[in-house]
Amino acid sequence: MESYSSPNKVRTTLSEYTSQNAEVFGFVEPTKQPRSRLVMHGMAMFGREFCYAVEAAFVTPVLLSVGLPRSLYSLVWLISPILGFILQPVIGSASDHCRSSWGRRRPYILSLGILMILGMTLYLNGDAVISAVIQESNTKRTWAIVITMLGVVIFDFSADFIDGPIKAYLFDVCSHEDKERGLHYHALLTGLGGALGYLTGAMDWSHTFLGQILGSEYQVIFAISVTVFTVLLIVHLCSIPEMPLADDSLESQRLVMSTKPPTYGGVEKIANDYCEHHEKSSCKLSNSSTLGGHTFTDSDEQENKQKRMTLRSLLKAIISMPSHYRCLCVSHLIGWTAFLCNMLFFTDFMGQIVYHGDPYAAHNSTAYLTYERGVEIGCWGLCINAMSSSVYSYMQQALLPYIGLKGLYFTGYCLFGLGTGLIGLFPNIYSTLALCSAFGVMSSTLYTVPFNLISEYHREEERERQLGGKKTDGNDHDRGKGVDCAALTCMVQLAQIIVGVGLGLLVNAVGSKIVIVVAASTVSLIGCCFVALFVQYTE
Repeated sequence: MESYSSPNKVRTTLSEYTSQNAEVFGFVEPTKQPRSRLVMHGMAMFGREFCYAVEAAFVTPVLLSVGLPRSLYSLVWLISPILGFILQPVIGSASDHCRSSWGRRRPYILSLGILMILGMTLYLNGDAVISAVIQESNTKRTWAIVITMLGVVIFDFSADFIDGPIKAYLFDVCSHEDKERGLHYHALLTGLGGALGYLTGAMDWSHTFLGQILGSEYQVIFAISVTVFTVLLIVHLCSIPEMPLADDSLESQRLVMSTKPPTYGGVEKIANDYCEHHEKSSCKLSNSSTLGGHTFTDSDEQENKQKRMTLRSLLKAIISMPSHYRCLCVSHLIGWTAFLCNMLFFTDFMGQIVYHGDPYAAHNSTAYLTYERGVEIGCWGLCINAMSSSVYSYMQQALLPYIGLKGLYFTGYCLFGLGTGLIGLFPNIYSTLALCSAFGVMSSTLYTVPFNLISEYHREEERERQLGGKKTDGNDHDRGKGVDCAALTCMVQLAQIIVGVGLGLLVNAVGSKIVIVVAASTVSLIGCCFVALFVQYTE
């Protein structure tokens, strides 16, 4: 039995090995993944969006309860996107070249997941912990503000960062068809996670059994969020195995250089040598080898690795990326700017414009209670947005063969622009709630179509390399899937910075919150023209 199973084992190992050495063996498409694996992979997005929804429901009340001055609100929301915009490409490049035995992406996903839990711990429990430790009121208030702000920044920073490695992980381990299916499952589970997160935040936990045991509503929400996210993160990390990025360039050269016909057991020896290389850190390669008249040494390999990992070469690779990648990043920036214009201030818009409440009135006044009612209905509108995002993510698979990625991209921007424009023209309760479904169409589009296009671009590049029709330079070599996904998700942070700085100034200049939906509609319709005219689509 042992001798019978050995060839299958060797073939599997050799297949995995050649898939990691596409430059030598040609591009090898990963095996097809079952649906269950893709769903497991998307569970991280469910947990991430669940925690995001909880943050949206509770961060403002928490910040108000600890006494954060209004002048610091913008600081809280700007620190995280600024850090993300600067550092996310660095993390993306580092994951491209990570040589952990566990894989390239999963170590980063796990680290960022732990940081998300730390952030939730600080902003939901910081006030209670500080109150138990410090008794002096002014000192207690100062430390409560610091700990809560720190928790919000850490959570936003890590939750924004984690999206890039998750997408790159999917691209690494899946075939082209599975990448499309996986992205749709990501969007579907993202919508479901957001919907359940908003529902969880809308419930009154303080009078429940859990509230009595844990002490307060915030502690109940913390316990539920951490449990959900931890379980789903573990499911995600166990979904699809990653092959480690071996120091395999010299091994590949040896295989190509070999001129003797393989003897019986030769393939098995290659596979065993490959396995030994990963299992035993003491196993060393020779100091140099020759291929095509050029001598490759370990020092050359180390210099290449150091060169591509410097910040200067990384920024050069991003700046000099092909024009179609740059246009895709610009379209993503336009889309997220429009989307965040509306989403970050939607509950306040409902309270002030739709319900005509006043957030600055006395807390026992009718005007303030009306505003609170509008905020509560606004949360239900965001829940409708999340549910429609899930439904539309499922519909995308049926629409894709008929209208293609260009049609899906244009439709998402167009429906969002028209929906927010109609809300601005007719700001009443029922029409606004009905048009919240257009937000979900935009959300699903932003989470799937740009990353589908990244996948298409990389597929075309691999084809051209395989056919010998494209010469790669150093910049192309520096750019990997992690860098491209990180550059794309950097646009989310840049959009947050633009919205955080610009929208407040715009509202103050106009004097009405109606400008929020008008700005969202205008930017989205501009995005319609951009995705139709400038974004490149593959056949």
